[in-house]
Amino acid sequence: MATYNVTIHWHGIRQMRTGWADGPEFITQCPIRPGGSYTYRFTIQDQEGTLWWHAHSSWLRATVYGALIIYPKEGTSYPFPKPKRQTPILLGEWWDANPIDVVREATRTGGAPNVSDAFTINGQPGDFYKCSSNETVIIPIDSSETNLLRVINAAMNQELFFTIANHKLTVVGADASYLKPFSTNVIMLGPGQTTDVLITGDQSPARYHIAARAYQSAQGAPFDNTTTTAILEYKTAPCPAKGSVSVRPVSANLPRFNDTQTATTFTTTLRSPKTVPVPTEIDENLFITAGLGLNNCPVGAQASSCQAPNGTRFTASMNNVSFSFPSKISILQAFYNGVPGVYTTDFPPTPLLKFDYTGNVSRSLWQPISGTKVYKLKYGSRVQIVIQGTSIFTAENHPIHMHGYDFYIVAQGFGNFNPKTDTSKFNLVDPPMRNTASLPVGGWTVIRFVADNPGAWIMHCHLDAHISWGLAMVFIVENGVGESQTLEPPPEDLPVC
Repeated sequence: MATYNVTIHWHGIRQMRTGWADGPEFITQCPIRPGGSYTYRFTIQDQEGTLWWHAHSSWLRATVYGALIIYPKEGTSYPFPKPKRQTPILLGEWWDANPIDVVREATRTGGAPNVSDAFTINGQPGDFYKCSSNETVIIPIDSSETNLLRVINAAMNQELFFTIANHKLTVVGADASYLKPFSTNVIMLGPGQTTDVLITGDQSPARYHIAARAYQSAQGAPFDNTTTTAILEYKTAPCPAKGSVSVRPVSANLPRFNDTQTATTFTTTLRSPKTVPVPTEIDENLFITAGLGLNNCPVGAQASSCQAPNGTRFTASMNNVSFSFPSKISILQAFYNGVPGVYTTDFPPTPLLKFDYTGNVSRSLWQPISGTKVYKLKYGSRVQIVIQGTSIFTAENHPIHMHGYDFYIVAQGFGNFNPKTDTSKFNLVDPPMRNTASLPVGGWTVIRFVADNPGAWIMHCHLDAHISWGLAMVFIVENGVGESQTLEPPPEDLPVC
C-alpha cells in the first residue's frame, strides 16, 4: 500500500474533454489517499510518438514515472524508414535519501533543496559512480542497422545534455510530434521533454558510452555535476573473458555544463516537417514573466526557516504572482460545480509593472504576491503567450510545460522581448509543436495555440523545486457549444479531499 498521497499525470496527453484524468494534485483532482484508488479514463486522439507518465504530487515523480509510447495506427508507418529496434531511454535523478524528505526540508528552511547524488539511465547510474557498474544499462545495436531511441528527461530539477560516443543522432521527433530530420552530436532536454533520435550502426563493432550530464544555466547555483552512462553495444563486439575486466567503452564527449550556445542551437533547429496551422490572428495576447524571487522572512519566524540569501525564503512567480495550490478541493471541481472562494480570475495578462526584466532588477520587485489566480479563456480563442524570463535573483533556463495542450513555439531569443522588432523573427510556417518549451536563460519564448479543450490547465516550470516555490499559473478554458466542446462530467470514483 502506498505511503503518500499520489496522483498520476499523463504528460503530453491532450485529455480532450477529460481533464479529470490529467492528474495534477488540487488542479484537476484531489489526491488518491493511501489505501484508495482511482481509474484514469481517457482516449488518445491524433497523437503519435514518445510521451511519459509521472506522479504529480510533491516529489514522488523522482521515482514514480515511465515511458508512454503511442505507435502509428495500424496500416500506417513512421515518416522515416522503420527502425530495426526501438529503445526507450529514461533519464532520471537520484538522491541518497527519501526525495520527500529532501523537499520537506527545503520547505522548512526556505532554502534550495539539496542537489541530487546521481543521474540515471533507465534506473541505473552507470560507470562513473561508486555504485555498481555491473548493472550499467546495455543498449544493443548491430552493424548497418538503424535504431530508434526514445529519450525522455524524467529528472526532477535539471536540464540535461545527451550524446553517444562516435555516433550521430538524427532527430526525428519531440514531445510526440514529428520533426524535420536533422543530424547532431548532442541533444538537450529539459525535464518533461522527449526527443526521438535515429542512430545507425556505422562504427567499428565495439562498446560506446551513452552519456548524459547537466546543462546548468543559473550562474553560481549548486547542481549535480556528475555524468550518467549506459553502453551502446554492437552484437558483434568482442565480449570480455569470464572473470576479466570488462572491455572499456569508447568515451563520449559532452558540452560544458554552462554551454548555452549548444543548448540554443539545438532548440532553435527544431522544425515541423511541413507547413502547420499556426494561428495567425490572435484573440488573447498575453505577456507572462517567469522567474525566481526572495520572500522576506515572516515576522516572528526563526532564522532556521529563512535560509535563502540574506535571511529570506526562496519563491518563484509568473507576472509577480506566486501560485498557491488549493488544499480542500481542486480548481477543476470548483470550476465545474461553481464553488466560490477557491480561486480568483484576476491573473494579470501582462506584468503589473514593466521593468528591465533581464537587467538589474530593483529589490522592491523581488518579493511577489501569493494567490490562487487563474486566467479565463473562451472556447476557441486563439492565444499567443510571450513568456519572458527574468534576472530576479538569477536568470535560468526554465522548461515551461502546459497541460491539456500542445503549442507552437514561433520564436525565442535573449534579453527583453521587443514587440516592435522581435515579431519579425516569428516562424509562422513550420515551427515545432511541443508541450514543454525551453525558456532561454535571460530570454524569452513565444508560443501559440487554440483554446479548444475545456477545463482547468496548469502551466508551470517543470523544475520541481520551482513549481513548489510557485512558478505556475492556471488557465480555465470555458465550454463551447454542444457536447463535443463541453467538459465531461466527473467520474464517480474521483477522489475526495
